[in-house]
Amino acid sequence: MIERLWAGWRAAYVGGHAAAVDCVMCVLAAAPDDDEALVIARGAHAFVVCNAYPYTSGHVMVVVDRHEGNLEHLTPGEATEVMGLVQWTTAAVKRAYRPDGVNVGINLGAAAGAGVPGHLHVHVVPRWDADTNFMTTVAETRVLPEALPDTLARLRASWEH
Repeated sequence: MIERLWAGWRAAYVGGHAAAVDCVMCVLAAAPDDDEALVIARGAHAFVVCNAYPYTSGHVMVVVDRHEGNLEHLTPGEATEVMGLVQWTTAAVKRAYRPDGVNVGINLGAAAGAGVPGHLHVHVVPRWDADTNFMTTVAETRVLPEALPDTLARLRASWEH
């Protein structure tokens, strides 16, 4: 009987990589290589990126370029572009994955569950009927059938349509 299924690729996150001095979202915003950064698309004020620690395959984020954690402090241009990218991303996720539903959400502040509370980002998560599996509950592990570079390629192809 297996007692644990190890997800070693999460070690950097669990070990504090996400709490590094540099804001991971700012690093992604300034990344010179979109393929390496897993960036799907960029706008004038925001970008769409694969979540490095996804809940499901196809879990992406729309991130405002500027280091700002408060929704109410976005400029009208930033807010408009973020919502437009959320709409476009939701459509691309639906085309690419054919989910039964989609969660779209913003966690504002650490108490609300934000992993990077100082930098606003919107999660777009495809969902399927009965996709809550026992692994998350009993082993604190998620099982993902797709590697992140495959997710990047799949969503970029869907983005173009």
